[in-house]
This record gives sequence, structure tokens and C-alpha cells, in this order.
Amino acid sequence: MKIVFAGTPEFAAVALRRLIAAGFEIPLVLTQPDRPAGRGMKLQASPVKQSALERGIPVSQPRSLRLDGKYPEDARAAHEALLASGADCMIVAAYGLILPQWVLDLPRLGCLNIHASLLPRWRGAAPIHRAIEAGDAQTGVTIMQMDAGLDTGDMLLGESLAISARDTTATLHDKLAELGGRLIVEALEIAACGQLVPVQQPEEGVTYAHKIEKAESAIDWTEAAPVIARRVRAFDPFPAASTMLHGETVKIWAAEPAPDFPADSAAQAQSRASVQNSIPGQILNISGDGIDVACGDHTVLRLTTLQRAGGKRLAFADFLRGFPLNVGDIFQSDRQPA
Repeated sequence: MKIVFAGTPEFAAVALRRLIAAGFEIPLVLTQPDRPAGRGMKLQASPVKQSALERGIPVSQPRSLRLDGKYPEDARAAHEALLASGADCMIVAAYGLILPQWVLDLPRLGCLNIHASLLPRWRGAAPIHRAIEAGDAQTGVTIMQMDAGLDTGDMLLGESLAISARDTTATLHDKLAELGGRLIVEALEIAACGQLVPVQQPEEGVTYAHKIEKAESAIDWTEAAPVIARRVRAFDPFPAASTMLHGETVKIWAAEPAPDFPADSAAQAQSRASVQNSIPGQILNISGDGIDVACGDHTVLRLTTLQRAGGKRLAFADFLRGFPLNVGDIFQSDRQPA
């Protein structure tokens, strides 16, 4: 079976490498054009392009696939390359370009998408982030027959994966990338036997994973600690949950709701009063366990890994050596003046 592969980031590169290792013939890879990256902002090839070139696979990088769009010359060149490939199927994973109908119709078996959620939940651009942010207990990968809609095609194969209490987008991404690579190989092997059965997505349970915006990174301390803790995990590695103190942005990389009040009745009463009388964002306590900050609904968030502007991620004890904090200091949203 000949396959054209379309993808861009590391999530897609994992699947490409699994397909190559499984022995599928891949005459062509599509990926996004090189982008500036790093401190020097030099043009950098995508992980998919790097993986393809390392294995001698031809790469096409059209800016658009729309024959009537802004870059018709790119689309025409891609059209010729796809026709010449003689591919039976196109595999798509986090490609970043909308596939027009002519692309969907070109391969004999159509276009299969590796989507990092259990459809129809979390259709769209950021399913991993949104699953963690929402507090989902599980997610997974769905292999889907692509159609003209946004992740609306028939489901072909899927498998669930538990989301642990400490999973970040970075760690969950890696687990789902491996799962996606395995499932797409299985799906193609089943398809080769003519036994891949499409299942229509149910109408109930549809949610959309909207693209992550950098503006979402600002912590709103009036929200409850569990909500903020999930966002901290969801926004690792991008855009990173952040706050302001002493006029400086501080990124929060690890945090969790603080344990319940002490068992001792006097200490319990004192702690409860401290929380109830506090301002959201106010530091209530600094101990060997972390930095406790007041949040909405009289909850407390314990910060354990932080980073100042231009610095490195540090455990809170190391962070405090270079950025002293005091009980009573108040963190603010970085959308507000400190």
C-alpha cells in the first residue's frame, strides 16, 4: 500500500516513523513551510520534514492546497506531486492546512486522520490541552475518515487513555503520539484486509477544542484552586500559566490544590480564617512543601515549580533564593499592572 503522509509537529513525526518502520511505502510527505524558530529566528524544518529527509522521502511544502486560493501555484504543484505518487491513501496528523475536496477525493482509500481525542469530544485544534483543562479522566486517539467538516468524519478505530493527576500537555502529548502511531499502523493493516468498518460519530457529546491563545496564560486568582491547577498542567509547555509580582512576570509550571486544613482544631480554625480573610492571589504560607496562595471559593493553591523572566524552571525552594517572596505578597494577573 502506497501512502502520502501529511503532518508537521513531533506528534505527526512519531506516526510517520512508525509507518516507515512497519514497511509502508511512502512516496511523498507534505508538511508546513519552514518557520523561524529559536533565539536567532532562523528558518527551521518541521519534525516531519526532518524525519522524511533523514529517510530519503521526497517532501512538498505548499503554503496552500486551494487551487483557487492565495497560492494557486503551490496547490497546482502539490496536485501534480500527489497524482504522481500513486498513493492509495493519505494519512494526516496535525498538518495545519485545510484539505480541499480534491485532496479528500484523490486517494483510493481517502484521507485518514490521527486525532488526539475520543471523538466527538474535543474536535478541533487543541484537544490535548482542553481535555486536561476540563478535568477529563480520560482521552485517547481516534482514527477518522476525513470529510469536509471539522473532525466530523466517520470513526474507524480508537483507543482510550487515562489522564493522570500529574499529566501535563507535554507528557500526555507524548503518550498520545505513541498511541496514534500504533493505531494508524493497525488501521492500515485492517484496511488492507478490507475489514475497516466506519462508524458515524454520535450527535451527542460534541465539544470543540479551540486553539490555545497566549492571552489565556494569565492566571485568574479568583478561580478555584483545582481549576487553576488544571490550567497550569494544560498550558505546559505552551503558553505557560503566568502571573505578576513586583512588576515581573512569573511562570507557574507545577501547582496543586493545597491539602485540607490541619487536623488540630486550633490550627484548623486559624488556617480557615486566614483563607477566608485573604485576597485572591495573596501568599498565605511558605513552607517546606511549597508556596500557598489564596484562590477563589476559599481554596488554596500550592506552587512548587516557578520561573522568573529570563530564568529557568526551578523548584520553589531554589526559586526563592533568587526571588524572595513574603507572606502577604499578592500575585496579580499579568493582564493587570502590578
